Amino acid sequence: MQNNKIFSLLGLCMKAGKIKSGGFATEEAVKSGKAELVILASDSSGNTEKKFKNMCSFYEVPCFSYGTKEELGRAIGREERSTVAVCDGGFAGSLKTYLEENGTKER
Repeated sequence: MQNNKIFSLLGLCMKAGKIKSGGFATEEAVKSGKAELVILASDSSGNTEKKFKNMCSFYEVPCFSYGTKEELGRAIGREERSTVAVCDGGFAGSLKTYLEENGTKER
């Protein structure tokens, strides 16, 4: 049930234009200070995971591993995505709450 809330909220966030998806756009959002939260697909490569965990740690952006590439992409109406950056504090706060309730630990 919780999954639906998280993916639905990602879809709303996308419609509001507050999502950056894909490696390059997510990296740009984190480094420019626009990203409030990053979600990594649980099936993303080890290199991608390490890169974004380190980057998010350095820039103090919460980073969670959740869903598959396919699920993340579908939630935002795109092809497979291994990374998604949420660029709105309100959406990020709600997503963080749902992710933590779901038992997902911050990376």
